[in-house]
Amino acid sequence: MTDVLWTPPADVLQRSRIGAYLGWLAEHRGLEFADYDALWQWSVTDLDAFWRSIWDHFEVIAHTPPTATLTDRGLPGARWFPGAMLNYAENVLRMPGRADDDPMVIAHGQTRDPVVLTAAQLREQVRRVAAGLRRLGVGAGDRVAAYAPNIPETYVLLLATASLGAIFSSCAPEFGTRSVTDRWQQIEPTVLVAVDGYRYGDKSVDRRAEVAAIRAALPSLRHTVGIGYLDPADPAPDGALAWAELAAETDEPLTFAPVPFDHPLYVLYSSGTTGLPKPIVHGHGGILLEHLKMLALHHDLGPADRFFWFTTTGWMMWNFLVSGPAVGAAIVLFDGNPGHPDLGGLWRLAEQTGTTYFGTSAPYLLACRKAGLVPREIADLSALRGLGSTGAPLPAEGFTWVYDAVGADLQLQSLSGGTDVCTGFVGGVPLLPVHAGEITCRALGAKVEARSADGTPVVGELGELVITEPMPSMPVGFWNDPEGVRYREAYFDVYPGVWRHGDWITINSRGGCVIAGRSDATLNRGGVRLGTAEFYSVVEGLDEVVDSVVVHLEDDEGGAGELLLFVVLAEGLALDDELRRKICRELRTALSPRHVPDEIHEVRAVPRTLSAKKLEVPVKKILTGTPVDQAAAKGALANPDSLTAFAALAHHRTPDLTPTPPTPPPPP
Repeated sequence: MTDVLWTPPADVLQRSRIGAYLGWLAEHRGLEFADYDALWQWSVTDLDAFWRSIWDHFEVIAHTPPTATLTDRGLPGARWFPGAMLNYAENVLRMPGRADDDPMVIAHGQTRDPVVLTAAQLREQVRRVAAGLRRLGVGAGDRVAAYAPNIPETYVLLLATASLGAIFSSCAPEFGTRSVTDRWQQIEPTVLVAVDGYRYGDKSVDRRAEVAAIRAALPSLRHTVGIGYLDPADPAPDGALAWAELAAETDEPLTFAPVPFDHPLYVLYSSGTTGLPKPIVHGHGGILLEHLKMLALHHDLGPADRFFWFTTTGWMMWNFLVSGPAVGAAIVLFDGNPGHPDLGGLWRLAEQTGTTYFGTSAPYLLACRKAGLVPREIADLSALRGLGSTGAPLPAEGFTWVYDAVGADLQLQSLSGGTDVCTGFVGGVPLLPVHAGEITCRALGAKVEARSADGTPVVGELGELVITEPMPSMPVGFWNDPEGVRYREAYFDVYPGVWRHGDWITINSRGGCVIAGRSDATLNRGGVRLGTAEFYSVVEGLDEVVDSVVVHLEDDEGGAGELLLFVVLAEGLALDDELRRKICRELRTALSPRHVPDEIHEVRAVPRTLSAKKLEVPVKKILTGTPVDQAAAKGALANPDSLTAFAALAHHRTPDLTPTPPTPPPPP
């Protein structure tokens, strides 16, 4: 039985943006490629020619042209497009192929009625808010912080900030005070824009106390701007401006500060579960080029599209989504609970907004599958031609469900990347078929390899995901890290000159990829490495199991160690020996005897970050004696109380448990 679920149409080269790009390469560069693999090989070998072709093909607006494409190819330290002066916001607001009255921002949520901004209205809003920021004294290099959800104001603020050469940073309003101040005390913003609260499903969430606490903790603030989102009648806290005042009518024209290619655009943050979040600085030019390439050539987005991704402003997928207008795509924003009033809400939103590309997370798709949802029966999805999945590996059964329940003709693109590069470096492409359970390809310009334990590249085997050539969207650096020490430690400490991402990946002979989970959470039993992704796919495929987390406690003597599984059960169920046997049987049958856990425990919740990623490493630390407050920064968790059960189990298993001192490294 074939595992091919979708095949490119015969006229894909005539219909797709990557087809147009290939035609452009033939006409303007004299380059022709037999297939995607040949194109990819060129893109990661002749970096100068490839990235300059992206610049030229998409006609990047620059105030000063670059003097070169790439100087010093080494990692870290590669320098892209020296001499170029440009502005990200100017290139986004060009909105190629769109008329002034075309809807470009279509915003829905659970707090207020839908809002639509046309291309002209979006430019006008950015013009006014940029002028308002200027009145507040904001200039190039100043930081503007948004404690705001996925609404048009947040997007307008990003573009207005960028237009001035100032630096944007956002935290979703579900972040608690400590999580926010851990991030923003590092970058010292001068302006804070904050909502008063929001609705999540049918629940009102007041955030005025958190806003007050954030203001008090940021002595760098000169101004606060309030958005009366939950209560429009009370638009601003004491001593603050209202959004309407910031966006007041003005005669000032919309201008764009020309900035160098690597001038900071925004600061994103690592999850911060085991210490202060890393402030990752992204640049105007690198983000622009990477998103032009990915959105147009891989996701095939253009002026006919309405592009949606379910995300908050605390996840890099928001930054990815809102670059859509740079390729002419309108963007669909959603703020609220994706499960309210039921899991079908987002699919009905797709019908309502005419969404052509629907992006979401793998856990959401699997939750829909588990609930027995058939989206094509509850919503007219005839406009939908692409579906994106990220945030966690999507197993084969998730792929099959999409084609059975959502649509047989759409292209499903599973992708993986990260906050660190603000993109997916493995994903889909219109030129290649979709195989069940497999990420289709390595993205153009992304030299992704799998490395074995001794550092050699491997094909068809599980290995460390590494990137061996520079990409323009690699961080400009970390904030307040002038010598680059933290930056090098984060990515280049294992393989000098090679970016180590922290995932396990298998790359097969045709270039398809399977991500097996985080390498620091890998299960290593008797020298055999087991990824967590396939483990969760089996366990959470059971009707009785709602969620799960698995950790491996190594044996210092080199034995198999202990494999511990924790499950959250469906309402009304309790873990008994019969269910334990069923779980073990499923794992043994579907995977291998090595996957059978030594112990299975029931917990109320699996600890997750605010962007819903499972936290295996803090659980493992707690179970090996690290105190809870040292194992994880509670403010970075969506459910910090979930750690208590693991601390109790650690104490119960070994009452005198104390942290084991680190083993000294062997002599050289």
